Amino acid sequence: MSAKFPDTLPRLFILIISLILLNACDNNKPGLALGTLERERIAHTATVSEVIIALPINTGSQVSKGTILVKLDDTIQKALVAKAQAEMQQAKANLEKVHNGAREEEVAAATAQVAGAKAALVKSEANYQRVNILIKKDLASQATLDNALASRDENTAKLHNAQEKLLQLINGARIEDLQIANAILATSIAVLDSETKKLNDLTITAKRDGILDNLPWNLGERVTQGSPIAIILAGTAPFARIYVPEPYRVHIKVTDKLTVYVDGLNAPIIGTVRWISSEPAFTPYFALNQEERANLMYLAEIQLPDSAADLPMGVPAQVQMP
Repeated sequence: MSAKFPDTLPRLFILIISLILLNACDNNKPGLALGTLERERIAHTATVSEVIIALPINTGSQVSKGTILVKLDDTIQKALVAKAQAEMQQAKANLEKVHNGAREEEVAAATAQVAGAKAALVKSEANYQRVNILIKKDLASQATLDNALASRDENTAKLHNAQEKLLQLINGARIEDLQIANAILATSIAVLDSETKKLNDLTITAKRDGILDNLPWNLGERVTQGSPIAIILAGTAPFARIYVPEPYRVHIKVTDKLTVYVDGLNAPIIGTVRWISSEPAFTPYFALNQEERANLMYLAEIQLPDSAADLPMGVPAQVQMP
């Protein structure tokens, strides 16, 4: 046993030296940031609780901006829009009426009322004077004089009232009446715009180009308000969402070109950094010592070119660090 020990020692020494050199070689290799291919998910939600009456596009189809994805029952909302339109027309007509003032026929009728009130006043004044003369000759009673005086005063008030009405028609509406009519019209227009927007929201359209990933509700179902009813995977090509090791963070900035390796593809793809987090994804750096800080990861997104549009989501990807 003692004779074999010296032979084992050189072999252990050679093995230790080899591991040290191998580790040194590994540390000199370019770093790789790991992640997966992803796309932006856009969830179109229901603004009201209504029944789905049409699903014109199948799941998985390529859609463009403005494509109709889902239609909800709009019977009630169309009635509300019609009501708002009628109220707006009424407010508009009222404003025109106030602005235009009285018609010629109304002014003529008011003028005739003034003339009639004047004639009645003249008659009652003459009657009062006649009774007054008779009362002095003791040919009439005091009650008769009081009735004649009351009749004259009543006709005087009627004449003043008719004259004021005529003057009101001639002068037209006050500035305050015009302001009120304008405010009523503006309110009715705002209500109509709101109801029209609600009607348009019942037809769900794609807001961006992409792929229709999912239709969570079936035709004929009543959706709940706020629930997603169509999910779009937006964009032409996916992006690689990766975790950048802390030592490489200072060497990467937005618009940098990086090499992306996708599992299943032999050739790498050149992508562009579109976003990188300024904060580590896990433990904050100030809670770690210098050795542990090297394990921090920074989330980043590498946009692939349009030539990679057919690549699916969820495929593992590696990005070579600069």
